[in-house]
Amino acid sequence: MTPVLTQPHAQADTPRIRDDMTVEVALSLMAGARVDHLVLCDGDDQSTGLITLARLNGLRNAPTYTDRIRLRDVPEG
Repeated sequence: MTPVLTQPHAQADTPRIRDDMTVEVALSLMAGARVDHLVLCDGDDQSTGLITLARLNGLRNAPTYTDRIRLRDVPEG
């Protein structure tokens, strides 16, 4: 019997990052992997959403940005 993939194909090829990592780590991973988004995962390695390069760059350019912001603390939208 062949196992069935439960993850959408688009996410299967996308690098994953834990939501307790910082924005800087995510940006570094995106640059290294040459991707424009990452799959966010919780402490149990369960997918919780996507984070995009555009969203992180917008946050990084905000006057309230610090390099200690964790991905789980990035505001929605």
